[in-house]
Parts: sequence; C-alpha cells; structure tokens
Amino acid sequence: MSEPTGAARRRGPFKVGDQVQLTDPKGRHYTFTLEAGKNFHTHKGSFPHDELIGAPEGSVVRTTGNVAYLALRPLLPDYVLSMPRGAAVVYPKDAGQILAFADIFPGARVVEAGVGSGSLSSFLLRAIGDQGMLHSYERREDFAEIAQQNVERYFGGPHPAWQLTVGDLQDNLSDTDVDRVILDMLAPWECLEAVSKALVPGGILCCYVATTTQLARTVESIREIGSFNEPTSWETMIRNWHVEGLAVRPDHRMIGHTGFLLTARRLADGVEPPMRRRRPAKGAYGEDYTGPNADGGSGR
Repeated sequence: MSEPTGAARRRGPFKVGDQVQLTDPKGRHYTFTLEAGKNFHTHKGSFPHDELIGAPEGSVVRTTGNVAYLALRPLLPDYVLSMPRGAAVVYPKDAGQILAFADIFPGARVVEAGVGSGSLSSFLLRAIGDQGMLHSYERREDFAEIAQQNVERYFGGPHPAWQLTVGDLQDNLSDTDVDRVILDMLAPWECLEAVSKALVPGGILCCYVATTTQLARTVESIREIGSFNEPTSWETMIRNWHVEGLAVRPDHRMIGHTGFLLTARRLADGVEPPMRRRRPAKGAYGEDYTGPNADGGSGR
C-alpha cells in the first residue's frame, strides 16, 4: 500500500528538497529548503546544506562562527506561521479547534471558502487524507496562487484530494452530499442558503470570523434560515508557561484573540429547529428585530 501524500517527507534522514527548521541558542527559528551545494548564512556564520543531507532529524550543526543550531523538520503549526502570505493565516490554535469541533475525519467531503494563504487547507488535507475531498473556493486569484504554492510545498506536490476554484462560493458551489463546510470570510451569512443545500443532514457548518458584529450577524442568520440547530460559538487563547527550576510562572506574552469560531449542524429536510429553551436578557434584541424569539418567549 502506498504511503499517504506527504508522509515520506515527514520521516527518515534529511533529503534534498526537505524543509528544515533551525533553532538557535536563543530559541529563534530559521526555515529553509535543502539544496545540494548551497550554504545557509546567518550573522553568526554559515554552514553547507550538504552537512544535513543524509543526516538524521534532530542533528546539530555548527556554523563557521561556532554557533550550534538544532535541525528538525518544521511541524505543520511551524510551517503555516512561516509560510509566504497573501492573506492572514488561520492560526494553529484555531485550526486545531476546527479539526476537533467540526469533526474532520479521514475520507470526509469538505468545502472551504476563503483559502487565504493555505494554512487551514493544509490542516484539512492532512486530516481527510487522500481518500477525502476538499474543494476550496477563493475569490482572489492572487491569494489562490499563493495558497496553492504553500500547500504543494508542504506536501511535496499536488494533493490528490484538493480542488481549488477561484470565485465566490455562492456563485460557483456545485458540490452535493458534503459532510463539512468551513467558511473563513467577511460575510458568511451570504452563503448560508447555498451551503445548507450542499450539506448532508447532520453535516457541520463551521464559521471563522474576526469581530463580534460578524459573529452576531452570522449566528442570527443561522437561526433565521431554519436549516440548522442552535449554533455554538467560542474563542480560544493560549498562554505558555516559563518553567526554570523554581521559577514557574506564566509567560509575559500570550496568543490572545485571533477570531471567533461557531458551529451548527444541518437538520433533516422539512424539520423545524427546536425552540431555544433559555430566556434572552431584556433588551438583548432591538425594537426592530423580527427573527426567532422576537416576542421574547423562552420556549417553555
């Protein structure tokens, strides 16, 4: 049985064409591609690529300035943070949440809108594998080109499960029986009608938005369309810890707000979503609101 796409690039001795991540004594990272006969240069000296070609991962190399660098293959979270960007990337902390809470499984049929620089596409492709399907839509051709280059650089070539379309999702979506839809865009509410027709019953819609106003409008639009259950929304933050002897404390910096995530599941055709069973706070909806629970009812 052949190896999954990209697996051979993740193990074994370093080879020509491999991505290498160097870590200096201060913990700074430098990423480059191995090429025979080339030299890697820093302000602390240089060393030939040939010293790493054929060496095991986890080797240490020294520059002409006698500075030691640890050589490893970059993890996917490292790779997406250092990749060339056309648009902002989906950060690893959010990509991990999407993979978990959108329940991305091997062989899944996934539609993605808003490719950006290809960060989330790489995570999704690795999760669904060669037998899955990821159809990505990007309205800007320049972003699509950068994303394609980044994804193919990571996997070592085209991925058999990936199709990339330049254009608006609501104008070009022709996929059916889709298991998951991921919307990373300014106005995901504009695509709800289209994706609700593409999703299978029980399928998951996941939206990634940056602001509270986008979050509120997306949630209310999902409720109004009537094809999904009650959406769930959240954000994640990461705080690293410094551990050095008895000095155990949180780092001074943390990865705070990057975006909001929300998920909702597609209902069967002809089914009305159950009434929300919590009473919204008085004044939670404006006087001109006409959506669900416009009368302030609690559903009980």
